[in-house]
Amino acid sequence: MSSIWGERLKISLFGESHGPAVGVVVDGFPPGMAVDFEKINSEMERRMPKSAAYSTKRKESDEVEILSGMYEGRTTGAPICGLIRNTDTRSRDYEEISRLARPGHADYTGYVRFGGYNDYRGGGHFSARLTAPLVFAGALARQFLEEKGIYIGSHIFSIGDVNDVAFDMTGITREQLDNLRKMELPVNDASCAEEYLQLIDEARRDLDSVGGIIETAVIGIPAGIGTPYFSNVEGKLSSIMFSIPAVKGVEFGAGFSITKMWGSEANDSFCVDGGQVRTRTNNNGGINGGITNGMPVVFRVAIKPTSSIAKAQDTVDIKKMENAVLEIRGRHDTCIVPRAVPVVEAACAIALCDLYLAQFGYQRP
Repeated sequence: MSSIWGERLKISLFGESHGPAVGVVVDGFPPGMAVDFEKINSEMERRMPKSAAYSTKRKESDEVEILSGMYEGRTTGAPICGLIRNTDTRSRDYEEISRLARPGHADYTGYVRFGGYNDYRGGGHFSARLTAPLVFAGALARQFLEEKGIYIGSHIFSIGDVNDVAFDMTGITREQLDNLRKMELPVNDASCAEEYLQLIDEARRDLDSVGGIIETAVIGIPAGIGTPYFSNVEGKLSSIMFSIPAVKGVEFGAGFSITKMWGSEANDSFCVDGGQVRTRTNNNGGINGGITNGMPVVFRVAIKPTSSIAKAQDTVDIKKMENAVLEIRGRHDTCIVPRAVPVVEAACAIALCDLYLAQFGYQRP
């Protein structure tokens, strides 16, 4: 099992959902950065359950214990180890799934891949619980990027068939992104939040779940970051996005809809604006040839409906090898999209920090 990602900046996730703790080792982080722990706590709180209308009732404090890599409030250059204790586990809720594979989960594939030795409680190492240390690592990376004038923000582009107003991909401001970070349900059109909650509540009352799309933007990122082919920006971002449980798709700029355009429309024509090269449109999401072009990097991530639902579902008893019916018990999110927003931003920050360090090292270019 490999849980290590990155080239210049490497992260290694460890722990299981119902084990003593989860955590991350961040290797290659620059020394000397003053760490703002209030900002880290703020990011951890964004990931925690909020509204009872859509969130799990599992409550974890998500306090990060720093075991190494920081001294007197600054990074030392040594690997940073952050540990997050699990304090609110109810393993009895998962006794049945030791043999009944939950549809949509990794119970069956994990059982086959690891010969039945994997910890199945709460999904074990496959669990979204491990996004907590991912958010911690991303909070560090975000602080490094913000020192360079690079800012990340997201809104909930859609839940089910309800859509928010998309980003203006050529006119995204830091103020807009900062305001989104303050919202429990970050949206560009405030009226969407209530529609989202109504749709989520409808799914909850029907013992079901619902998914959605998160749109993320990065501003202030200079042109020239990334390389073609295997270390290209789209590839790096997509790679870490797909490490987030429930992510089933990633698209950049106009995404799949670019296939419906003529080439003359899809191409982003260049212009000089204020002494800088810009593009008049941003259908390519701020990336050409796998390299940033100085425009906002914009991408969307598709989050599937939560797999754990209260409805009875057909499955198999993987130990008896016979058909069975499963009714999932326990505490689960009706919609994980709101809690996934800071996770997507954290993963984005980690990928961009890795790319930035590979290009420029610790100092500005």
